[in-house]
Amino acid sequence: SQVLFRNDPQSKMGVVRIHFPDMGSYIYSSVRFMIPSVAFTMVLLITFIFTIVVIFRQKRYTEIKNDFINNMTHELKTPIASISLAAQMMNDESVTKSPAMTKHLGKVINDESKRLRFLVEKVLQMSMFDRKKAVFKKKRLDLNEMVENIANSFTLRVEHTGGKIYTEIEAVDSALYVDEVHFQNVINNLLDNAVKYRKPDQPINIYLRTWNDDNHLYLSVRDTGLGIKKENLKKVFDKFYRVHTGNVHDVKGFGLGLAYVKKIIMLHNGDITIDSELGKGTKFTIKLPIIKD
Repeated sequence: SQVLFRNDPQSKMGVVRIHFPDMGSYIYSSVRFMIPSVAFTMVLLITFIFTIVVIFRQKRYTEIKNDFINNMTHELKTPIASISLAAQMMNDESVTKSPAMTKHLGKVINDESKRLRFLVEKVLQMSMFDRKKAVFKKKRLDLNEMVENIANSFTLRVEHTGGKIYTEIEAVDSALYVDEVHFQNVINNLLDNAVKYRKPDQPINIYLRTWNDDNHLYLSVRDTGLGIKKENLKKVFDKFYRVHTGNVHDVKGFGLGLAYVKKIIMLHNGDITIDSELGKGTKFTIKLPIIKD
């Protein structure tokens, strides 16, 4: 409704009224052709965003793959070069070979062959776990005893840096059901990382502690090494990821150690957490279900 002439007297004021019974359907029919266009635009936008995400993810994976290949090539070349050099010396007739020297060269070849096999097996282990073909030989073990034995075998390497391993055995119910070889590898990997990522030219102290509550058994591995930045903590368990060590260039590895540790702990129905402060050290805590007789 609309008044025609507002200045007319009230009695003679004219009003025009328009009745449009199908206005809703008319407007819909007018803009109906735009609905497919809007839908198509939304599909294109979603596809574009997905494509960008995939491209950035592939870029990251490519960088990780290239770093891994370069690192693996360097790691494998070192033992191969040592074996090749020892074999050349044994075959070189101009070099006088005493029994002691022959024994030494044989030991070098044997040790480097073991190292080479260990590096290859480390890569194959992760591949095996990815294909879910890993088979565990679980048995009942005592965590306290295992920690003591591993600490004793690792003592020499830690004392070589001027540091020491401290053990705090506080677990009362220390029985657990695990694969002995793989679980020992887990602890050895954590200790190996503690030694590798120590402060340059400074002793490293490592603290091993066991304890338990009503349902779980705990093991913590704490060190006084370099520590890890907060932004890197979420990535340390990712496969092939290696924390940048600044000017420390002698840290070897494929970035598979902690990924392997995480996988083994999870396959044993456990959990592992990390707490670290840059410049002060790192602490790993493993939580496992205890055996209740």
